[in-house]
Amino acid sequence: MEEAVIRDRQKVADWLAQGVDSSAVHRFVPGPGIGKLDLKFDIGKLLEALETCLDRVDSQGNWVDQGFGAFSLTRRPGIEKETANDLSGRYWLRNAQSYEEEPREELVDEFAFTEFVPRFAGTYFEDVHAALSARFPIGRMRVLSKGRYNCNSWHRDPEPRLHIPIVTNPGSLFIVNHHVTHLPADGSVYFTDTRGYHTALNGGETRRVHIVAA
Repeated sequence: MEEAVIRDRQKVADWLAQGVDSSAVHRFVPGPGIGKLDLKFDIGKLLEALETCLDRVDSQGNWVDQGFGAFSLTRRPGIEKETANDLSGRYWLRNAQSYEEEPREELVDEFAFTEFVPRFAGTYFEDVHAALSARFPIGRMRVLSKGRYNCNSWHRDPEPRLHIPIVTNPGSLFIVNHHVTHLPADGSVYFTDTRGYHTALNGGETRRVHIVAA
């Protein structure tokens, strides 16, 4: 037992000697399942488009405190009324008791969402959709808000996603598998392989708003 005590004391001493790096937590650090594209947008225009679109959607409540806020930028052609499932969709998580994987909600055909929502026509978001679609087969595209001091479930999705942060803070983090990083809101576009287990958390004092495209 004495040898184990000595070893544990030495481990802690070694860890303490390494020091703490708190200077890079507000930067993006790529890792398995998450990377940054070369494509970049104008953050000022993204912020302006967000405010314009919020004026055109039905009541979204107080986005600072709302746990999950969402509105769609694309839709199935001619479908004017979206469902709650359209804003969420199928995901899997593990049961708290058995740790067995279980599905939640209904599958959404991501690539049936081929039409940009007309009420947002003429905004910078339409330019964003066009630029993404020129590079990738973009389907469902939403604006998602996460309130302060809030976290998503630990889950996986059927497909990967592109993220464009519009509003964020240093306490807003993205975790995919076991890699944790911050996504700055500077117009960058991030690939996130959300087929792996992941979550988004907002440990900051302000809201977090991203464009998310399948």
